Amino acid sequence: MDNTEIISSLAAKIYPRLVAVRRQLHKYPELSGQEKNTAALICSVLDEWNIPYKAGIGGYGVVALIEGKSPGACVALRADMDALSIQEQNLCDYKSMVDGVMHACGHDAHVASLLGSAFILDYLKNTFDGTFKLVFQPSEETFPGGAIKMIQDGVLDYPKVNAMIGQHVLPGLPTGSIGLKSGPYMASTDEIYITVTGRGGHGATPELNIDPVVIASQIIVALQQITSRAANPSIPTVLSFGRMIADGRTNVIPDSVTMEGTIRTFDENWRAEAHQKIVSIAKGIAEGFGAQCTVDIHHGYPFLINDEKTTRIARLAAVEFLGADKVSDLPLRMTAEDFAYYAQNVPAVFYRLGITNPLTNAPSANLHTSGFDIDENSLITGSSCMAFIALKTMSDLNESEI
Repeated sequence: MDNTEIISSLAAKIYPRLVAVRRQLHKYPELSGQEKNTAALICSVLDEWNIPYKAGIGGYGVVALIEGKSPGACVALRADMDALSIQEQNLCDYKSMVDGVMHACGHDAHVASLLGSAFILDYLKNTFDGTFKLVFQPSEETFPGGAIKMIQDGVLDYPKVNAMIGQHVLPGLPTGSIGLKSGPYMASTDEIYITVTGRGGHGATPELNIDPVVIASQIIVALQQITSRAANPSIPTVLSFGRMIADGRTNVIPDSVTMEGTIRTFDENWRAEAHQKIVSIAKGIAEGFGAQCTVDIHHGYPFLINDEKTTRIARLAAVEFLGADKVSDLPLRMTAEDFAYYAQNVPAVFYRLGITNPLTNAPSANLHTSGFDIDENSLITGSSCMAFIALKTMSDLNESEI
């Protein structure tokens, strides 16, 4: 029996346990920085399997080590742990029991899959040289992100990580398959907070007011020209505002209006230039109408670049393990991930795991929505394919060092 068959058999064996872990996490989700019980569950499973680990890394992060039969390279595998501030609308038995909190981004599936990979790699530890580092990361959903905190706590050292692998669920991609993209893959992300302060008053006497509602509206429209006219068309850029608060009434103009949005792109020089344009346009419009304006831009995650060699190894491994028809090429995504911090420091690949049942015609709810869920059969692929990719990556690294 070769490794492919062994890994597939182990994934099938551990599958019921992974479903149970995933459902426990889904039922009791925890927000960024609050993943105490999530970490405890991870540790309890690792204890059961006698896999050594350290907890409390970068917050509630957990890092486990699986050492092979002799020294070699170190390959890290990462899963994020935190949930989102969303009220779940699903009616499943494992529906969130925490009001206003939900695993709407699949991090429960990421944790369960990585535990499955740990089980498989631990079983095979006498067949490879080197060390696998299993990284269970907190706080991916909230700036500054758990990745940077774990890096500061030495997650990429002791032993030094030579390559890193991450996976993330993707609605619409069929269960049993994965998708990859080499090179730039996910955008940088920054949060924009703008406050326009004018002079409120009665809606029937606008001449006595400095209307911050109208001014804020003009600012939002004008800022769209940054992406449509100022941005180089070859650099994907998105500028969106999702929150605008003008706390007046039908006949009361408020003194101030606040706006919150995001800008995402794939070039650091343009990113900095766009920030300056946001400030100058917003302030210029406000001042032109006699109002004041403050602009606060929170610098978020960098854009994510998949290392070409590491991605090629992962792709070849996935084709060998799943079949060529189960491996897709992915386009750029304007969403963001703090896995990008790892990719800035070590060769890394971040790929997508299919979670949509190919036998049904029901559309998949998108990530970050109240109806999001997964086909739990994807946990088999999530654990087994990740383990296989990790082994192939380890083998290549060890051969390269000879």
